[in-house]
Amino acid sequence: MELLIAFGTDDGINLKEDHVGKSKHFHVYRFLDNNEEFVEQRNNIEYKEDESIKRGDPGKAKSTAFVLKELDGVAGKSFGPNLLRLSKKLVCIVVRKTTIYDAIQLIHANIDKIIQEKEKGENRKHLVFS
Repeated sequence: MELLIAFGTDDGINLKEDHVGKSKHFHVYRFLDNNEEFVEQRNNIEYKEDESIKRGDPGKAKSTAFVLKELDGVAGKSFGPNLLRLSKKLVCIVVRKTTIYDAIQLIHANIDKIIQEKEKGENRKHLVFS
Protein backbone atom coordinates (compact mmCIF):
# COMPACT_ATOMS: atom_id res chain seq x y z
CA MET A 1 0.00 0.00 0.00
CA GLU A 2 1.25 3.46 -0.90
CA LEU A 3 1.25 6.12 1.80
CA LEU A 4 1.89 9.84 1.44
CA ILE A 5 3.24 11.29 4.66
CA ALA A 6 4.24 14.89 5.37
CA PHE A 7 6.92 15.99 7.81
CA GLY A 8 6.65 19.42 9.43
CA THR A 9 9.88 21.40 9.02
CA ASP A 10 11.28 24.90 8.80
CA ASP A 11 14.62 24.02 7.18
CA GLY A 12 13.98 20.83 5.18
CA ILE A 13 16.32 18.78 7.40
CA ASN A 14 14.98 18.92 10.94
CA LEU A 15 11.47 18.41 12.25
CA LYS A 16 9.79 21.53 13.60
CA GLU A 17 10.54 21.89 17.32
CA ASP A 18 7.12 23.42 18.00
CA HIS A 19 3.68 22.13 17.02
CA VAL A 20 3.61 20.67 13.52
CA GLY A 21 0.91 23.16 12.47
CA LYS A 22 3.39 25.99 12.97
CA SER A 23 5.84 24.52 10.44
CA LYS A 24 6.86 26.77 7.56
CA HIS A 25 6.89 23.79 5.20
CA PHE A 26 5.79 20.19 4.89
CA HIS A 27 8.07 17.76 3.08
CA VAL A 28 5.90 15.06 1.52
CA TYR A 29 7.29 11.55 0.99
CA ARG A 30 5.77 8.56 -0.77
CA PHE A 31 6.24 5.25 1.07
CA LEU A 32 5.88 2.14 -1.07
CA ASP A 33 7.50 -1.32 -1.03
CA ASN A 34 9.98 -0.54 1.78
CA ASN A 35 11.19 2.56 -0.07
CA GLU A 36 10.49 6.23 0.22
CA GLU A 37 10.83 9.07 -2.22
CA PHE A 38 10.57 12.81 -1.78
CA VAL A 39 7.49 14.06 -3.63
CA GLU A 40 7.22 17.77 -2.91
CA GLN A 41 7.53 20.63 -0.48
CA ARG A 42 4.25 22.25 0.51
CA ASN A 43 4.45 25.68 2.02
CA ASN A 44 2.25 26.28 5.00
CA ILE A 45 0.55 29.31 3.48
CA GLU A 46 -1.31 30.08 6.68
CA TYR A 47 1.91 30.07 8.75
CA LYS A 48 2.11 33.08 11.04
CA GLU A 49 4.10 33.76 14.19
CA ASP A 50 1.09 35.45 15.75
CA GLU A 51 0.94 34.72 19.46
CA SER A 52 -2.55 36.27 19.66
CA ILE A 53 -4.02 33.24 17.86
CA LYS A 54 -5.75 31.05 20.41
CA ARG A 55 -4.30 27.57 20.92
CA GLY A 56 -6.58 24.97 19.36
CA ASP A 57 -8.21 27.50 17.05
CA PRO A 58 -10.45 25.53 14.62
CA GLY A 59 -9.48 27.91 11.82
CA LYS A 60 -5.82 26.97 12.25
CA ALA A 61 -6.71 23.25 12.10
CA LYS A 62 -8.71 23.86 8.94
CA SER A 63 -5.86 25.73 7.25
CA THR A 64 -3.33 23.04 8.19
CA ALA A 65 -5.67 20.31 6.95
CA PHE A 66 -6.07 22.21 3.68
CA VAL A 67 -2.29 22.26 3.11
CA LEU A 68 -2.16 18.53 3.91
CA LYS A 69 -5.16 17.50 1.79
CA GLU A 70 -4.90 14.25 -0.14
CA LEU A 71 -2.20 12.92 2.20
CA ASP A 72 -2.39 9.91 4.49
CA GLY A 73 -0.40 11.18 7.44
CA VAL A 74 1.62 13.94 9.02
CA ALA A 75 4.62 13.49 11.30
CA GLY A 76 6.15 15.94 13.74
CA LYS A 77 7.78 16.27 17.13
CA SER A 78 4.61 17.61 18.73
CA PHE A 79 1.01 18.51 18.01
CA GLY A 80 -1.15 21.12 19.65
CA PRO A 81 -4.77 20.99 20.75
CA ASN A 82 -5.89 20.54 17.13
CA LEU A 83 -4.55 16.98 17.16
CA LEU A 84 -8.08 15.60 17.52
CA ARG A 85 -9.36 17.62 14.57
CA LEU A 86 -6.41 16.65 12.34
CA SER A 87 -6.73 12.97 13.30
CA LYS A 88 -10.13 12.86 11.65
CA LYS A 89 -8.47 13.71 8.32
CA LEU A 90 -5.14 11.85 8.48
CA VAL A 91 -2.87 9.77 10.70
CA CYS A 92 -0.99 12.03 13.10
CA ILE A 93 2.40 10.63 14.06
CA VAL A 94 4.41 12.00 16.97
CA VAL A 95 8.08 11.29 16.30
CA ARG A 96 10.60 11.56 19.11
CA LYS A 97 13.50 12.25 16.73
CA THR A 98 15.13 15.41 15.45
CA THR A 99 15.70 14.93 11.73
CA ILE A 100 13.36 14.02 8.88
CA TYR A 101 15.79 11.23 7.96
CA ASP A 102 15.45 9.61 11.41
CA ALA A 103 11.68 10.07 11.31
CA ILE A 104 11.56 8.30 7.94
CA GLN A 105 13.34 5.31 9.49
CA LEU A 106 10.69 5.16 12.24
CA ILE A 107 7.93 5.31 9.64
CA HIS A 108 9.46 2.33 7.82
CA ALA A 109 9.78 0.38 11.08
CA ASN A 110 6.12 1.04 11.95
CA ILE A 111 4.43 1.16 8.56
CA ASP A 112 1.96 -1.63 9.42
CA LYS A 113 0.72 0.27 12.49
CA ILE A 114 0.26 3.40 10.39
CA ILE A 115 -1.76 1.50 7.77
CA GLN A 116 -3.96 -0.03 10.49
CA GLU A 117 -4.63 3.39 11.97
CA LYS A 118 -5.36 4.91 8.54
CA GLU A 119 -8.00 2.26 7.91
CA LYS A 120 -9.93 3.34 11.03
CA GLY A 121 -11.07 6.53 9.27
CA GLU A 122 -12.34 9.31 11.52
CA ASN A 123 -11.99 7.02 14.56
CA ARG A 124 -8.20 6.89 14.28
CA LYS A 125 -5.91 7.82 17.15
CA HIS A 126 -2.51 9.44 16.95
CA LEU A 127 0.63 7.31 17.08
CA VAL A 128 3.85 7.92 19.01
CA PHE A 129 7.19 6.50 17.87
CA SER A 130 10.61 6.92 19.46
